[in-house]
Amino acid sequence: MYCKNCGKETLPNASVCLGCGVNIGEGSGYCANCGEAVTAEASVCTKCGAALNNVPLGAKRKSKLVAGILGILLGGWGVHNFYLGYNGKGIAQILLSFCFGIGAIWGLIEGILILCDHITTDANGIPLE
Repeated sequence: MYCKNCGKETLPNASVCLGCGVNIGEGSGYCANCGEAVTAEASVCTKCGAALNNVPLGAKRKSKLVAGILGILLGGWGVHNFYLGYNGKGIAQILLSFCFGIGAIWGLIEGILILCDHITTDANGIPLE
Protein backbone atom coordinates (compact mmCIF):
# COMPACT_ATOMS: atom_id res chain seq x y z
CA MET A 1 0.00 0.00 0.00
CA TYR A 2 1.16 3.52 -0.81
CA CYS A 3 0.44 6.94 0.67
CA LYS A 4 -2.11 8.85 -1.42
CA ASN A 5 -0.50 12.13 -0.32
CA CYS A 6 3.22 11.53 -1.08
CA GLY A 7 3.32 8.21 -2.97
CA LYS A 8 5.74 6.47 -0.59
CA GLU A 9 5.21 2.87 0.47
CA THR A 10 3.52 2.53 3.88
CA LEU A 11 3.77 -0.14 6.55
CA PRO A 12 0.92 -2.71 6.52
CA ASN A 13 -0.86 -1.60 9.72
CA ALA A 14 0.28 2.04 9.82
CA SER A 15 -2.27 4.75 10.52
CA VAL A 16 0.07 7.59 9.50
CA CYS A 17 2.53 7.81 6.61
CA LEU A 18 6.10 7.92 7.90
CA GLY A 19 7.16 9.91 4.83
CA CYS A 20 4.79 12.88 5.14
CA GLY A 21 2.85 12.42 8.41
CA VAL A 22 -0.59 12.38 6.78
CA ASN A 23 -3.25 9.89 7.91
CA ILE A 24 -3.37 6.80 5.70
CA GLY A 25 -6.13 7.16 3.11
CA GLU A 26 -5.98 10.96 2.97
CA GLY A 27 -4.74 12.72 -0.12
CA SER A 28 -5.45 12.26 -3.79
CA GLY A 29 -2.19 12.86 -5.66
CA TYR A 30 -1.00 9.24 -5.78
CA CYS A 31 -2.45 5.79 -6.36
CA ALA A 32 -2.76 3.82 -3.09
CA ASN A 33 -2.21 0.57 -5.01
CA CYS A 34 1.07 1.34 -6.84
CA GLY A 35 2.23 4.81 -5.69
CA GLU A 36 2.05 6.36 -9.18
CA ALA A 37 1.25 10.09 -9.40
CA VAL A 38 -2.32 10.71 -10.59
CA THR A 39 -4.34 13.78 -11.56
CA ALA A 40 -7.17 15.03 -9.38
CA GLU A 41 -9.81 14.31 -12.03
CA ALA A 42 -8.61 10.75 -12.78
CA SER A 43 -10.89 7.90 -11.73
CA VAL A 44 -8.50 5.05 -12.61
CA CYS A 45 -4.72 4.76 -12.20
CA THR A 46 -3.07 4.66 -15.63
CA LYS A 47 -0.23 2.45 -14.36
CA CYS A 48 -2.07 -0.32 -12.49
CA GLY A 49 -5.75 0.22 -13.37
CA ALA A 50 -6.89 0.56 -9.76
CA ALA A 51 -10.00 2.65 -9.07
CA LEU A 52 -9.04 5.96 -7.43
CA ASN A 53 -12.46 7.14 -6.30
CA ASN A 54 -12.90 6.07 -2.66
CA VAL A 55 -16.55 7.07 -2.50
CA PRO A 56 -18.70 3.98 -1.81
CA LEU A 57 -21.63 3.44 -4.18
CA GLY A 58 -24.60 5.51 -3.02
CA ALA A 59 -22.59 7.54 -0.48
CA LYS A 60 -23.23 11.27 -0.40
CA ARG A 61 -20.18 13.52 -0.32
CA LYS A 62 -20.22 16.46 2.08
CA SER A 63 -19.40 19.99 0.94
CA LYS A 64 -15.99 21.35 1.89
CA LEU A 65 -17.33 24.92 1.67
CA VAL A 66 -20.27 24.23 4.00
CA ALA A 67 -18.04 22.43 6.53
CA GLY A 68 -15.47 25.23 6.48
CA ILE A 69 -18.02 28.00 6.94
CA LEU A 70 -19.77 26.08 9.72
CA GLY A 71 -16.37 25.68 11.43
CA ILE A 72 -15.59 29.39 11.19
CA LEU A 73 -19.02 30.68 12.22
CA LEU A 74 -20.34 27.98 14.58
CA GLY A 75 -17.17 26.05 15.42
CA GLY A 76 -17.44 26.73 19.13
CA TRP A 77 -20.43 24.40 19.21
CA GLY A 78 -18.76 21.81 16.96
CA VAL A 79 -21.44 22.12 14.27
CA HIS A 80 -18.94 21.42 11.48
CA ASN A 81 -17.83 18.21 13.22
CA PHE A 82 -21.42 17.01 13.57
CA TYR A 83 -21.93 17.82 9.86
CA LEU A 84 -18.86 15.72 8.96
CA GLY A 85 -19.89 12.87 11.29
CA TYR A 86 -17.26 13.46 14.02
CA ASN A 87 -19.84 13.42 16.82
CA GLY A 88 -17.39 12.76 19.66
CA LYS A 89 -15.21 15.67 18.60
CA GLY A 90 -18.30 17.88 18.31
CA ILE A 91 -19.35 17.04 21.88
CA ALA A 92 -15.80 17.78 23.10
CA GLN A 93 -15.95 21.22 21.46
CA ILE A 94 -19.26 22.00 23.12
CA LEU A 95 -17.87 21.00 26.53
CA LEU A 96 -14.69 23.01 26.02
CA SER A 97 -16.72 26.05 24.99
CA PHE A 98 -18.89 25.89 28.10
CA CYS A 99 -16.10 25.01 30.54
CA PHE A 100 -13.14 27.02 29.26
CA GLY A 101 -14.35 29.12 26.34
CA ILE A 102 -11.71 27.79 23.94
CA GLY A 103 -13.95 25.73 21.64
CA ALA A 104 -14.52 28.71 19.33
CA ILE A 105 -10.80 29.07 18.62
CA TRP A 106 -10.58 25.34 17.88
CA GLY A 107 -13.55 25.60 15.51
CA LEU A 108 -12.13 28.65 13.73
CA ILE A 109 -8.83 26.86 13.15
CA GLU A 110 -10.55 23.70 11.88
CA GLY A 111 -12.80 25.74 9.59
CA ILE A 112 -9.73 27.34 8.00
CA LEU A 113 -7.99 23.95 7.75
CA ILE A 114 -11.02 22.51 5.95
CA LEU A 115 -11.10 25.37 3.44
CA CYS A 116 -7.32 25.09 2.89
CA ASP A 117 -7.59 21.33 2.12
CA HIS A 118 -5.80 20.11 5.26
CA ILE A 119 -8.94 18.26 6.38
CA THR A 120 -10.17 16.43 3.29
CA THR A 121 -12.49 13.61 4.42
CA ASP A 122 -15.54 13.12 6.60
CA ALA A 123 -15.73 10.65 9.50
CA ASN A 124 -16.35 7.76 7.09
CA GLY A 125 -13.27 8.54 5.01
CA ILE A 126 -15.31 9.90 2.10
CA PRO A 127 -13.53 12.83 0.40
CA LEU A 128 -15.17 16.24 0.70
CA GLU A 129 -16.34 17.88 -2.52
